[in-house]
Amino acid sequence: MELYQHFRKEEHPFIDQVLEWKEMVSRQYVPKLTDFLDPREQQIVQSIVGGAEDVRAFFFGGAPFVERKRAFLAPPYIEPEESDYRIALFAVRYPAKFVSLEHRDVLGALMSLGLRRGKFGDILVQDEEIQFFAAAEVADYVRLHVETIGKAPVALEPLPLSAAMPLAETWEEGTVTVSSLRLDAVLAQAFRLAREKARALVESGLVKVNWKVVDKPDFLCGPGDVLSARGFGRCKLFSVEGPTKKERWLVRIGRQK
Repeated sequence: MELYQHFRKEEHPFIDQVLEWKEMVSRQYVPKLTDFLDPREQQIVQSIVGGAEDVRAFFFGGAPFVERKRAFLAPPYIEPEESDYRIALFAVRYPAKFVSLEHRDVLGALMSLGLRRGKFGDILVQDEEIQFFAAAEVADYVRLHVETIGKAPVALEPLPLSAAMPLAETWEEGTVTVSSLRLDAVLAQAFRLAREKARALVESGLVKVNWKVVDKPDFLCGPGDVLSARGFGRCKLFSVEGPTKKERWLVRIGRQK
């Protein structure tokens, strides 16, 4: 099918899922609310549904600045309201004077509940304040069962969505040259690592491309890809030019501050 040619092979199962959602909305004239989707999944939904006359796609994740959002697919005569996305916001109350919690601590505690990652939106961490978004259908379960994060006792306080902490995403941009667009080569330049170290990170499952773990160093990166390496942060390929006369690639890349 020609549609699949525009996407990477590992994205095909998700494309199949989106096509099923689109067909259901078109056939039954009822809206479909998805789990939280990462930005790449949102792009795929928009590219598949965006041009349709009988189905429209809307996205909301609890606040304007968040990455992870739920998609609301609907017939053209339906305009969703904020409440239709069924999103809950929690503040994490913990003894901040005695313990320090990070994003990965919160995510680990949520994943230990046995729920899919898609049931949770962004986790907001700023100084000693922590908040996270969750699908409303699991909110009561989450509130009852999250009593500790790491070694710290916690209490989850429901908040209105309007109380979400605003977080600004900033990138420090620069231009580098790479020998190839292989994941290990780009990663090494982005985080100033030895190529062997970058390859080891990838093979150990510590690297994500577009929010999905990729463990193959020869994976080819492209414009718009977001890379993250555990312990090193996140970077984004804004543009790719080349190859140069010396058969290297000029890459405009940004590291998240």
